[in-house]
Parts: sequence; structure tokens; C-alpha cells
Amino acid sequence: MMMQNFKDRLTLLQAEYEALINRPNEPIYPGNGIYLRYKYPVLTAAHTPLFWRYDLNPQTNPYLMERMGINATFNAGALLWEGKYYLMVRVEGADRKSFFALAESPNGIDHFRFHDYPIELPQTENPDVNVYDMRLTVHEDGWIYGIFCSERKDPQAPKGDTSSAVAAAGIVRTRDLKTWIRLPDLVTPSPQQRNVVLHPEFVQGKYMLYTRPQDGFIDTGSGGGICYGFTESMEKPVITQEFLLDEKVYHTIKEVKNGAGAVPIKTSAGWLHLAHGVRNTAAGLRYVIYAFMTALDDPTRVIARPGGYLIAPEGEERVGDVSNVVFINGAIAERDGRLLMYYASSDTRLHVAESTIDRMVDYCLHTPPDGLSTQASVRQRIELIRRNLHE
Repeated sequence: MMMQNFKDRLTLLQAEYEALINRPNEPIYPGNGIYLRYKYPVLTAAHTPLFWRYDLNPQTNPYLMERMGINATFNAGALLWEGKYYLMVRVEGADRKSFFALAESPNGIDHFRFHDYPIELPQTENPDVNVYDMRLTVHEDGWIYGIFCSERKDPQAPKGDTSSAVAAAGIVRTRDLKTWIRLPDLVTPSPQQRNVVLHPEFVQGKYMLYTRPQDGFIDTGSGGGICYGFTESMEKPVITQEFLLDEKVYHTIKEVKNGAGAVPIKTSAGWLHLAHGVRNTAAGLRYVIYAFMTALDDPTRVIARPGGYLIAPEGEERVGDVSNVVFINGAIAERDGRLLMYYASSDTRLHVAESTIDRMVDYCLHTPPDGLSTQASVRQRIELIRRNLHE
């Protein structure tokens, strides 16, 4: 029998919520030597505040029904700011609309709590229909920039087509994570843009952005992979030419498409990039996370491309709204070298993987590149076996 008493039901909901928020997370040993997964997701739909979902007035909601459900929490930008760990989370309501909300934690692995209110984005002259996947960049110009995907219905869609959309890179900036200023959308030569990331430093006196050209909303078409371009200003962000940085390649983890993920991390050996790659399977698209590095003195030059994926979905991570997917657009590098990589699974929940800068540099510089054929791959593995067996 369903609980009839409003107060008893509310007490139970509050107790379960606090138990979830205060549950300590646990690393899963032994790991693979590159990173450690954690036992529990850092954020799920159940982590969103009760007062986001329920009308808590017994007069207007006597059965304490969930009035505005939350479907998922995923694809978060990340930032260590004034001693606290912040995630700019993509929250998706039961109505399919995504929005942004900040969650903060004292340690980056558990006890994440959402701020009371989600972010109410200022609008351009062409209002967003849906927004998602914000990357947060602390730029050397003094601003914190948020670059996200702004989705609008395709005005050229045939009558009756209610799914075709146009994706553009929306831009906001702030100095305090409270007041967000909307800037014009990024203009590039490409018809559509998703997965745009702002480099944290000026390059040749200009703002450098990583782009992913697309001919359509889903298909990259002639877009060859992760590109880069330059703009003189973020107040009038225009890229006139895009250059290929990391191409998609046949029969690899990124044969269908790939895109920039977290903001590049500066190390003593180069810029560490965490990206996503997509291949097709009989069960549909499979998304994984991979890494590569670019030169410190020239971030347009790739210096290391370890073969294969860094993180792929495992276990329950494979199940969700869009199955067999992991995706990253946020990571935090601490001064002591700890690295927290926040990745979502199956467009449903958010996890953290812990590593160090030194480990990731070692991984990038000393993992063999993709040999691009079975024969080359087997030769690489035989060489490893011979060294291990001292032959």
C-alpha cells in the first residue's frame, strides 16, 4: 500500500537523499595502472535536490508526487575554484530538455551537492531550444569561459520534419561562477559545430579553439576530425579557417567521428588532451575516451598518439539512454599532480576516474601508436611479449 501520510513520505525521501549525498566513494583496486575507477557514480538523477522535482506543499501536492522529473545527469565541465570542486552538469529533465547546473564537492570524488538553482542562460537574438555539454576554461585573459552546444530546429527542414536540428557553439563567461554573460555564438566556415573547446592560453596572441566541423547535426560529413582555429576576440568570435589536428581514421576507435573533450591540461612534457572517439558496431555507435598530446611550444603539433582507448564503458556503464557510451568534457588537474577525469556513461550518469599527470604523460609517450593493421598490431604485441620473456 502506498504511503498516505505526506510528512512520513517526505521524511523518508529526505533520509534517502541525505544518505546518497553523504555516501563515501571507494576506489576500485587494482585498476590498470593508468587510472582508478570509483565504485559509485559521482552524480545521478537522484542527486538532484528534492525541491527541484517535488512540489513540497501538502496543499497543492497532497500525495507528494514528483511533479518535474529528472532523467539524467551527465557530460559535465569541471573546475577547481577557490578550494572547491565544481561540475557544470548537463541535467536532463523528464521533458527531454537539458539545462546546466553547478554541483560542488569538498574533495572531487563524493559529497557533491547541487546549488539551489540551475543556471538561467542569457539568450542571443536566436534563442536556444536545447543546450548541453559545457566545457569550462579558465583563460589567461582573466575570464572563466563556458562553451556549450546550442541546439535549434533546422529552419530548412521540410514540413513535417520535427527532428532536424542545427548545432552551434554557444559562449558564456564569468568571473565568479554566479553572473554569466552571454557572448555571440562562434562563427566558423562549417555548417554546424559541436564539441568546441577553448585553449586556456593565448597562442600567437589569439584565442585558439578546438572545433569539430559537421555537415549535419549527427553526421560529420566532410569534417575530418578534431580541428583548430583562431579568433582575435571572444566578444566577436569568428574563425575564418579550420585546420585538422587529429583526424578520424578507418578501422580505429575514431573511424566514424571524434571530438575534443576536456580542456587541454598543461604538463612539463606537453598539452594533454582527453577526447572521445566513435566507431560503428552491429549494436550501434560505440563511444570511448582516448588521449593524445601536443607540443608545449606549439599546441597545433601532435607529439604523441597512444593507440586504442583510454576508457571504455564497463558493466552497468554500458546501460542507459544511449547505451555503450562514455564521454568526457571535464577534468581537474591539481597542483600536487592528481588528475580527476569526469566521464559520463550512456548519457545517464557521471563518474570519476583518478590518475596523476605523471602517469598520463607516461601513458601518452610510451604506449605504442595504432599500427593501423592487424599485422602491425600483432608485431607490436609480439615485441612486448619477447621483452617480457627476455628472448
